[in-house]
Amino acid sequence: MENQIIISSLVAIPILGFILSLLLPEKNEKSLARIAFITVSLQLLVIVAYTVYWVFALKGVPVNISEFALYDHHDYQFLIDFYFDKVSAVYLFVGAFVTFLITRFSRYYLHLEDGYKRFFNSILFFFVAYNITALSGNFETLFIGWEMLGISSFLLIAFYRTRYLPVRNAVRVFSIYRIGDVGIILAMWASHHLWHENITFLKLNNESQVLSHLSEHGGIGLFIAIGILVAAAAKSAQLPFSSWLPRAMEGPTPSSAIFYGSLSVHFGVFLLLRTFPFWEHQITARILIGLLGLATAVVAYPIARVQSSIKAQIAYASIAQIGIMFIEVALGLQTLALIHFAGNAFLRTYQLLVSPSVVSYMIRDQFYHFKPKEVPIEDSFPKRLEYSLYILSLKEWNLDSFMNKWVFSPIKKIGHRLDFLTPRNLLLYFLPLYAIGLYLYFHEEYIPSGLFYFLPGTIAFMGMMMVFKAFSERNYPILAWMLVISNHFMIGLAVSFNEAFDYSQTLIYLSGVSFFGIIGYLILENIRKKEPDHFDMNQYYGHVYEYQKQALLFLIATLGLMAFPISPTFIGMDLIFSHIHEDQYFLAFFDSLSFIIGGIALIRIYSRLFLGPHIKNYHEKALKSS
Repeated sequence: MENQIIISSLVAIPILGFILSLLLPEKNEKSLARIAFITVSLQLLVIVAYTVYWVFALKGVPVNISEFALYDHHDYQFLIDFYFDKVSAVYLFVGAFVTFLITRFSRYYLHLEDGYKRFFNSILFFFVAYNITALSGNFETLFIGWEMLGISSFLLIAFYRTRYLPVRNAVRVFSIYRIGDVGIILAMWASHHLWHENITFLKLNNESQVLSHLSEHGGIGLFIAIGILVAAAAKSAQLPFSSWLPRAMEGPTPSSAIFYGSLSVHFGVFLLLRTFPFWEHQITARILIGLLGLATAVVAYPIARVQSSIKAQIAYASIAQIGIMFIEVALGLQTLALIHFAGNAFLRTYQLLVSPSVVSYMIRDQFYHFKPKEVPIEDSFPKRLEYSLYILSLKEWNLDSFMNKWVFSPIKKIGHRLDFLTPRNLLLYFLPLYAIGLYLYFHEEYIPSGLFYFLPGTIAFMGMMMVFKAFSERNYPILAWMLVISNHFMIGLAVSFNEAFDYSQTLIYLSGVSFFGIIGYLILENIRKKEPDHFDMNQYYGHVYEYQKQALLFLIATLGLMAFPISPTFIGMDLIFSHIHEDQYFLAFFDSLSFIIGGIALIRIYSRLFLGPHIKNYHEKALKSS
């Protein structure tokens, strides 16, 4: 009982601090900073006290607490589960200590800054997400924190929301985060079929149970491990996702320090450490993780050497160190990886916080104490190799071009094939298709037996094409919004063919879609009527200047529609994947990709309409290069 109260308080304290910060007025800087500081200080004290108690009284035995079931239906249970072990202890302590420093530093650093309250709201929201993720005891709980980390990252990068580059880079980083989330969604789906339950991380420590399941389903085991690796690589900026980390430095220096120098960027390592008992006996998975870390470290080191921005140097240096952590985890050196994480987190926090002062000092120092550089090791290379390496590093190994060419551009090209869809004729195509699908569901006897197996995948594929069109749409924001809603309805219909139709489960999934979809549609229609000449997605319009309440409501509607943990659709999404059979790889892939690309399309609508430099000349307008 004591463990349950204390571990629950480690989540409750940040949530309470976040709620209190929302209630305070924006002009009350002292109270905002004080609430953030007290929240994090109290959290740090509780973590230190409980960790000491856990080490000496409980002898370091992992503690698992099943809090409550958000949804329980027959053999399916969506359980909130918390887990405390040495990985949690290290991540919680480092997170609380670094956030403690950042809140203290930010109180003065951001004094009189426009958006002071918004910054502390975002930091405390991130702190809630951080603690939920670090304490998560199963994939479902981890995914709640995982999604919250992605949104708080977007909000902090786009903190200077009246500027072009911060908003553009925030969308870019969020897009890569979401692409990586395909891995964790598919890993969750496959784990349902491997264990036939929502497996807890505590049960993964049962070596005999894990080995017996893997011996029977070796292919699924490797599939889950690769999904975990993709998610970890995206979150920790490993190849080929490395280019997002320096772009994320567009936010304020404190948020860069806490997010991309010390805490959030290490959650890929956390995911590998947390799932280590599952894949430690899979040699192929360990080799892939080690090779990916090695390749990233080798590529990131020379890139860091040629960066002209100190923040970019620190970013790529951190990427290289995290690559080494991947190697350490693959080798089974978990304790060393935790020590490495703590050291790298503290070092990067310090470097980023003092970076403005260091730049000023170095500019002055080079005039008075100039010394020629020593001959670097690269000069011993053949000149052609040295110059090639230098040019590649300057271009950051064309990682941005790689992502654009092989990930985003193909989706846009496919989406443009559906340019015949307009807001007026969307329903003319969607409603008949959906009606035919419903008719076939209620009259399955009319479906040829040879086609029945392919029907769910076909419907899911059509839904995926809709979100591809929403992703590529630039002229009609309302069309993109309606296409994402239509995709959710297609997903619900596709999975319904697998087994007995359960109206309660479908209502859970579609209730959030309908509620938040209607709210978003009404806001978009209102903005369209008021700003008919500034209502497309070909540029950033910055309507948040004049429509702050609508912008906030639309952001909430966007989160609800993308199945964020404020909507029943979040539980419904897990329900959907629990009904996808283990041999329906295409259906699982189409549905997961629909969720991911749909989320990116929704965030783009919000960013293009409400963020960025305002289109009207009577507002302040920052240059794109600023």
